[in-house]
Amino acid sequence: MIEGKVWKYGDNVNTDVIFPGKYTYTVTDPAEMASHAMEDLDPEFAMNVKPGDIVVGGANFGCGSSREQAAFCLKAAGVGAVIAKSFARLYFRNCINAGLPAFVQPELVDAVSAGDVIKVDISSGKIIAGSEYPFPEFPEEVKAILESGGLVEWVKSQAG
Repeated sequence: MIEGKVWKYGDNVNTDVIFPGKYTYTVTDPAEMASHAMEDLDPEFAMNVKPGDIVVGGANFGCGSSREQAAFCLKAAGVGAVIAKSFARLYFRNCINAGLPAFVQPELVDAVSAGDVIKVDISSGKIIAGSEYPFPEFPEEVKAILESGGLVEWVKSQAG
């Protein structure tokens, strides 16, 4: 169960505002990456996000470059999940690789506001925000990656 406050953003939130491009090759420490999360879109985010909080976006969340830091910085900041009307394909996969659950649930996006507290119950396939909003179950392989904390950790677990 993931429970947290909603940080809500609109359509076409691109990777440059999730993790500014100027840090792509200079910032690699997860804590420092977290300090720059959403910097160009919401300067208050990195200072105020709490573990388990949930980023909610509109259509085409994570568009732009394929930079994986845009998913990893949210994970490092403690974000418990990202929910959007739709995702850029590579960004969605980068979330999974980072061990950051990402869900498509357009009705929920329209129903919640910034600051609402919601719950994501992965085992039952529902997001609870006053009402219940179902989402498609992840394939077993994706569940295993998320449960391992990300792709690198999953690969390590398979090698041993």
